[in-house]
Amino acid sequence: MRPLTEEETRVMFEKIAKYIGENLQLLVDRPDGTYCFRLHNDRVYYVSEKIMKLAANISGDKLVSLGTCFGKFTKTHKFRLHVTALDYLAPYAKYKVWIKPDGDDPG
Repeated sequence: MRPLTEEETRVMFEKIAKYIGENLQLLVDRPDGTYCFRLHNDRVYYVSEKIMKLAANISGDKLVSLGTCFGKFTKTHKFRLHVTALDYLAPYAKYKVWIKPDGDDPG
């Protein structure tokens, strides 16, 4: 598990900024602690620094995942968001859509 390079960080933040805009800083500097992004097997994980320091004792080949998977880098170095990031992005989203209970009924 390693920190993202400058290019990887730029690509990822551009993608996330499309959904949450200026609120990107609130994702990293949260009131309950500092969070960071780490890369492991082409997947980007969102993890608190406290847990990341504890996981430093585990070797990289034994580590399966750490924190919440935000997305992954494709072979062409594009970033794809995963649905697991939705819970963290939704509170800061620029545009929100609510569906009424009757709205999902196709009949």
